[in-house]
Amino acid sequence: MTDSPDILLKKIQGCLYGGAIGDAMGAPAEWRMPHEIRERYGYITDLVESWDEANVRGRGNGRYTDDTHMVQLLSQCYLERGDHLDAHEFFRRIVPKMALEDRWIPEYEREMKLVERLFYPEKWLYNRWLANADPRTAGVGNMVNCGAAMYAAPVGIINACDPARAYAEAVDIFSAHQVSFGLEAAAVQAACVAEAFKPDASVSSIIDAALSVAKDGTADCIAAIAEAAGTLSDWREAIAPLRDVMRKYDTSPDDAKSERGNGTDDWTPSRSHSIEEVPVALGFLVVTGGDFDGTIMGGTNYGRDNDSIAGMGGAIAGALHGIDALRPEWVEKINSANRIDLMPIADDLADLTRALQARQLAAAQSRQVAFEKLGG
Repeated sequence: MTDSPDILLKKIQGCLYGGAIGDAMGAPAEWRMPHEIRERYGYITDLVESWDEANVRGRGNGRYTDDTHMVQLLSQCYLERGDHLDAHEFFRRIVPKMALEDRWIPEYEREMKLVERLFYPEKWLYNRWLANADPRTAGVGNMVNCGAAMYAAPVGIINACDPARAYAEAVDIFSAHQVSFGLEAAAVQAACVAEAFKPDASVSSIIDAALSVAKDGTADCIAAIAEAAGTLSDWREAIAPLRDVMRKYDTSPDDAKSERGNGTDDWTPSRSHSIEEVPVALGFLVVTGGDFDGTIMGGTNYGRDNDSIAGMGGAIAGALHGIDALRPEWVEKINSANRIDLMPIADDLADLTRALQARQLAAAQSRQVAFEKLGG
């Protein structure tokens, strides 16, 4: 893929493209159930055509969804800021990008505002921006879902090798977007990505990092999923058992997405529930021993919100192994189907991540000098 000896850069490339590939692989069958996927595709193991093969537009053939668009916007926010983000900087920077800037949306094959493509809980950011809401509490009242977790990977990149700081920064910035276990999931996803950047990172260390920061139902769910996944070794056979574990913590029904939301406790704040996407993505990471292909295929064929599951798993596995673990033909397909090249963004993120680490080191050294003067 690349002859660069720069491991950090390769891991960033792997994270960005890994998330995009997982997102694109799951997209054609998003919110289909496993039995429907079996009937239509068998098992999805490649970037397949649209669900309706006669429809040459829409999802399929390598087109990714709003998850990956939002990853790019958040990356651009970091790069333009040239520093870490807080809720205020995040809020004031990302919403104009969503609402005012045209970008190529492959599903519609035209330039348009991303806010027109987003799901309602993601449009919440725009509505709260119009209302001049306090960024630190703007997420309160939103539907609790994976809308922030789906694009949390850049927080992990910027805080590479520091999962605790990634978690804290994600809690801060995504408080403008999400609340309760939706906010928690975004912070845990960021922590997992940050852990995956460590040179000695492993599947076990990623799960440990998640559990070291996760709270309430999210922590309980990840622990239960990881325990069940540890007894399995085939992502195909893991689909039903992981859903069986998830059902206790999930708030959405098994069958039709039309039943979600009004009239149920779905999307309601809770101390005992967890969103499905992050724990299940971690479950397939455990089942496959961190294998990139297996992680995204498991998430894709799990069904339900499978593009987000596969995208989150792909971002973590891609960061763990780097770009060289990804099939070159998939990277090329992402570029051509979406009219994008993520390599320049990866280059800039690598430069910024190094610069921020240097600043943090200098600040820590200055603080140490101050503590030495304090004596005792």
